[in-house]
Amino acid sequence: MGLRSKPARLTRQTSAGGVVYKRESDSTSVALISVRNGQILTIPKGIVDAGETVEQTAIREVNEETGLMGNIIKELGTVSYWYFVKDENKKCRKTVHYYLMEYVTGDTKDHDMEVDGAHWFDINDAIKKVIYRGDREILKKVKEIVNSLIPPKPLIKGRAFVMPGEELNQSE
Repeated sequence: MGLRSKPARLTRQTSAGGVVYKRESDSTSVALISVRNGQILTIPKGIVDAGETVEQTAIREVNEETGLMGNIIKELGTVSYWYFVKDENKKCRKTVHYYLMEYVTGDTKDHDMEVDGAHWFDINDAIKKVIYRGDREILKKVKEIVNSLIPPKPLIKGRAFVMPGEELNQSE
């Protein structure tokens, strides 16, 4: 007669993280971390500590894992998924709250030892390089939001600057 294994214990976990972005001329860069011996690029995140809000966790985790400080400017949504911890025979439902953060200060070289590295990537490259579907969806949302925050460039007509959709007043 074979041994029966115990059913996995079900648990829930709440985490928070964020995407720090910065604009440089015509491009947007975002900070990602590398984990699993540098094989996986992902968005920084971590478990909400007792007494913390999800926003406080997002700021703390992003700072610890990337070395960067950012101001939260928008909630990006949540991503939920299941994972299994074999050693503990535990199946966990994890929900991660993500925030868009505008870069304030810091250097990716100052990341903690919990991650293999932290680097800036052009937003389009970041979307292509992440392997988790949830990360890709969050980064696509970041691109859409950041692009909507940037005012359109003026068109040049003669010596006057005209915004798209406006007409040049020839009498001026």
